[in-house]
Amino acid sequence: MKKIRVAFIYKSSNPYMSKKAWATTYYHFFMDALKRNDELDVSYFPAEKSFDTSVLKNNFDIILLWENHPWGSPDELIGIENLNIPVICRINDAHDAKIKGKIEYHEKYKIDYYFGYLPESFFYKYYPKNFKYKVIIYGVESSLYQNLTPFSQRIKNKILCSGAAASTKLTGRLFEQIIRFRGENSMLKHYKLRTMSIKLPYVDYTTTLNHKYVNDNYPKLLGQYQTSIASHSLYPVIKYWESTASNCLTFMEITEKNGAEILGFKNNETAIFINEKNYKQKFEEYLTDPDNSKWEDIANAGREYTMQNLTNDNAVESLVEIMKELIK
Repeated sequence: MKKIRVAFIYKSSNPYMSKKAWATTYYHFFMDALKRNDELDVSYFPAEKSFDTSVLKNNFDIILLWENHPWGSPDELIGIENLNIPVICRINDAHDAKIKGKIEYHEKYKIDYYFGYLPESFFYKYYPKNFKYKVIIYGVESSLYQNLTPFSQRIKNKILCSGAAASTKLTGRLFEQIIRFRGENSMLKHYKLRTMSIKLPYVDYTTTLNHKYVNDNYPKLLGQYQTSIASHSLYPVIKYWESTASNCLTFMEITEKNGAEILGFKNNETAIFINEKNYKQKFEEYLTDPDNSKWEDIANAGREYTMQNLTNDNAVESLVEIMKELIK
């Protein structure tokens, strides 16, 4: 079978394309999972300010970009307008598409298709309706989630919450009010429920970088706890499927607003769904009866669902479908 020849272009200084980055989710997807797929033949082209695309002519079927912005991709793709090679691009944050000028790069990079884990509704809230976009859930590198501490041997009287949150200090709250008054995206807008949760005495909170479990070690932090909070008020984030892959009973923010139902988890079967009205009640139901076997059953089912459906290898298969659609 003839393989799809893929040219992956990314900025050489992009810190996320290194295994030394605080988070290696992007690295493993692009540098490892793509190469594991039998239908792909991937070549890597790191560049900084510009990349001469003429070297790709007649040698590749697909161009893959790290993102539609010169923070993670080269500033200029010289000669891209002269190539007849479809361009697929990962998106990062969507809410800053206009602020950072990302939409302008649709033409500059000659992009044909976008992908990411944001719900379609959130993507099209900020991008034109005629842009092609597909939801692809990447981020879990299966090998990092093996040989985990058994559920029964983990911390059970505390609930882990990790990652960014709005400041709970007075000065931080005042700053948030100023940001919201300006109409900008505040931390509280993204992490409202997460911020509410970390105020509780039985929640162990660690910020994004204030721990030793960076790089490939984040599953080891999750693996110390029976339970973990996965929360984002606007859309689902990688933490959702990292937590379940780690065999945590995951308290997962699922609302009409954040569109996290696209992940396919089921309430009380593969996760515990929470929102701003019921989160304390759900936490306390667990904490008053932590030895109930149903919690481990849900955690096990959540892990099984994730490892069968939401791994990097699953994501690459979905990406291959886009490629075949573009080159048929």
